Amino acid sequence: MFDGKILMRKYWKRAFRRKRDAIATRLFDTRLGRDILVSALGPRVKTMTVDCGDHVMSFSPADYIGRKVFRKGHFERDHVDRLLSVLRERGLLRKGSALLELGGNIGTQTCYFALSGVYGRIISVEPDPRNFRLLSANIADNGFQAVVTAVNCAAGDRDGQLDFYLNRKNHGKSSALCQSASDEKISVPVRPVADILMQAGVDPGDVGLIWMDIEGYEPVACRSMRMLMARKVPLYMEFTPAFYGQEQAEAFVGDLASHYSECLAFFEGREETMKVADLPTKGEQFDVLFLG
Repeated sequence: MFDGKILMRKYWKRAFRRKRDAIATRLFDTRLGRDILVSALGPRVKTMTVDCGDHVMSFSPADYIGRKVFRKGHFERDHVDRLLSVLRERGLLRKGSALLELGGNIGTQTCYFALSGVYGRIISVEPDPRNFRLLSANIADNGFQAVVTAVNCAAGDRDGQLDFYLNRKNHGKSSALCQSASDEKISVPVRPVADILMQAGVDPGDVGLIWMDIEGYEPVACRSMRMLMARKVPLYMEFTPAFYGQEQAEAFVGDLASHYSECLAFFEGREETMKVADLPTKGEQFDVLFLG
């Protein structure tokens, strides 16, 4: 009788666990469930790897971009698809050319570009050591070593060291500009774009696209790649007047307008083709593709 009760309790415990696990599986296989799950993870979990369908991605669950990848299975992959579509439609997609990616982060966009098969070489530049470790892992885990070269430095107008500020909650917001009192200051190497390309064995003439997301340091980086801009290599970047300030934003637009005449600006909910000289130097951040 006693053994029967024990067996019955074990049976119901197992049945309860199976039911509980089935409910949890259904819940955590939704975007809301994944949001709850990744938000509840404690600091003991440093890195996660997920299957995103046609690639895998490792990330920190404490980071904004990592949580986005976990919830949605990608991070702004539509931006890459949109850009490639625009370049294709305008006859500016040079298959087999090189892509210069400034601000590779953990390699989300790097992987999307590599998967597209458009570029023969991708040079991904990332100064944040936390991001660079994951960028290198994601390149290796997806077998992209033959295509992608990761470079652990900042792109600037000189060779040396640079004060760099690590954002604790959003590693994609780490920058050469201090944005928060909680940012941690470190020193990272900084190198001109020409030197980065030379060390990677890439002829500047082979560069078919520049993708830049470097949190306000764009004017400085652009000063070191005028040889690419003079050739009107398509340049895609975030443009953030609030980072630059009115005077620097106007000067930056003037510099860009000396190389490119037309651009395609991606505002919230709309796209607008305009003259580079007419880019707004006040207001919210937007993406822009400089065309020629």
